[in-house]
Amino acid sequence: MSAPERVVILGASDKPDRYAYKAMKALLQHGHEVVLVHPRLKEIEGHPVLADIGDVTGPVDTVTMYVGPAISANLADKLTALKPARVIFNPGSENPDLQDKLESSGIRPEEACTLVMLATGQY
Repeated sequence: MSAPERVVILGASDKPDRYAYKAMKALLQHGHEVVLVHPRLKEIEGHPVLADIGDVTGPVDTVTMYVGPAISANLADKLTALKPARVIFNPGSENPDLQDKLESSGIRPEEACTLVMLATGQY
């Protein structure tokens, strides 16, 4: 296993059938710290949820995206300000324009599935 990371889950969910929820559980099981972001939730299973990615403070290793391009289109400045090493665009969250902006700011975009990466030791 790689070193534990601080991971922002953008589009966190409290619904067990959603991939964002499954990612939260898997990241925690793998020893990572999660920072949850969703505009309408206050907590998920005792973990606080921030309303906006701009509310995240402190260092961030990875942001894993569970929102579509309609939501992420205006987040370039906030993501760049966080300075994560990478942003994982899970299936359905791909946003080529945002990916280009992140890459030009020195942030590595990855089109991948957080769950698959964790399950196969590629995280």
